This record gives sequence, structure tokens and C-alpha cells, in this order.
Amino acid sequence: MIRRCVAPDFDAIHEIINDAAQAYRGVIPADRWHEPYMSADELAAEIHSGVMFWGADRDGVLAAVMGIQDRGEVTLIRHAYVRTQAQGKGLGTELLHHLEGMSDKPFLIGTWADAKWAVSFYRKNGYTLVSNRDKDLLLKRYWNIPDRQVETSVVLANPVAVRALSRNERTAPA
Repeated sequence: MIRRCVAPDFDAIHEIINDAAQAYRGVIPADRWHEPYMSADELAAEIHSGVMFWGADRDGVLAAVMGIQDRGEVTLIRHAYVRTQAQGKGLGTELLHHLEGMSDKPFLIGTWADAKWAVSFYRKNGYTLVSNRDKDLLLKRYWNIPDRQVETSVVLANPVAVRALSRNERTAPA
């Protein structure tokens, strides 16, 4: 069952993020890894900034979470995580498709460049990597992340976003 997460889900969201983020250990740059991967204060700040979490319940337990954030002309997918023991069962795909149905705006997703499994997941679901030039511009415009994270991340766009980026590139001054 896909549902909007509510305040009592906070601890479970936090637990899922930090459990699944263990996959990043030794993969993302060492200067970007910390324990826990996301503190409770960081999670609260993300929610306060407008990230709305949705979750997938399995057997009465929250097993996966994914955030959606309206950023004006685009919608961001944020903090997509599946409990380690529940991975590979289609929960991430279910959540992604559910959230895509919530907006007709272009969707953008940022993730670590070296998280090949995440990039592959989004590509399998119809997203395309944007150019490095566009990636830097998009990350600085729509995300609030450190410059080092911008350097080591990628952005993927759904077909609507790709078309919008292409239009902007054709009309942008040289």
C-alpha cells in the first residue's frame, strides 16, 4: 500500500534512510560520508523545506520512502530509499510511479554519480542523465546542497523535463 507519511512515521523514515544509505559507504566520496548518513535534524529540515514523504507499507510496516518536492516549474524526487531487506521487490518503482502521477510538471532527480544502482534504476524507469553543464545549473537552482555534492552528483530528468531543457537550450542566448 502506498500512502502519505505522517508525523508518527518520522522515526521509521529516518531509520529507512540510514539503513538503505549504508550502500553508499565506500562508494560516494569519503568526505561526503558521515554516520548517520542523515541526522534527525537534517530530516526535519528537509520536511520543513517542503519535502513530502510517501511510503510503501508491506505487512503493516513502512518498508520504503520517497520524497516529492514542488520547486515551482519542476518537481523533485528526493530521498528515495528502500529498507535493505525489502530491496528488489518493486517498492521503489511503485513509489516512483505513484509520485509521478501527482504532478504534470517536469521531474528531476539528483543522486550520487557513483551510485550506479540508483542511476540504473532511474534510467530503467524512463529518466535520462542531463549534461554536466545542465546538471550543475539544475543542482544549484533547485537543490540546497554543498558545492562538493554538486561536483559528485548527477541529475536525471523525465521525458517532459528533457523536452523543456531542450527548448531552453535552443532559446538560450549564446
